[in-house]
Amino acid sequence: MSRRLAPLALAIAMTAGACAPRVGPSEYALAQPAGPYRLASGDRLRIIVFGQDNLSNIYAVDGSGRIAMPLIDTVEAQGRTTQQLERAIEGKLRAGFLREPKVSVEVDTYRPFFVLGEVTNSGQFPYVHGMTVQTAVAIAGGFTPRGQRSSAEVTRQIDDRLVTASVPITYPVQPGDTIVIKERWF
Repeated sequence: MSRRLAPLALAIAMTAGACAPRVGPSEYALAQPAGPYRLASGDRLRIIVFGQDNLSNIYAVDGSGRIAMPLIDTVEAQGRTTQQLERAIEGKLRAGFLREPKVSVEVDTYRPFFVLGEVTNSGQFPYVHGMTVQTAVAIAGGFTPRGQRSSAEVTRQIDDRLVTASVPITYPVQPGDTIVIKERWF
């Protein structure tokens, strides 16, 4: 390479490197959920009250974060784990309805996730356990020709606030996440 072209080649390489997303663990670690799964609006729960078939059913967590059950009216589910919700339901049933209630709560259907941006079909999709950004994009019909294929922005609610982070496409998706696929520049 001639001496006159070397500075030009170096400038082009530095410019190309500046355009590439630099995703390091510290940039997206905040978006990782801490601890067990927390319930939120849009989740559907299978609740079994042992020995009480009329109370056992599938209940949806409503927009206010509650479920409505016969006898005990509403129970706060937002932000609780399934085990915490079991104890809350048992407590309400024990307060005047059943002597020794035994309750089991499991997630029947997780709340949906959303994909926006440079994908074939933007929208809301049902969550599949163990999915990554890449599988979410596949569910949304794949990337458009201009879609950024190495990273995405994920917005997630953590501790009553929304956190947005740039993540690699191998990053795990959680129920309720919003994934935005940006446009690539070349």
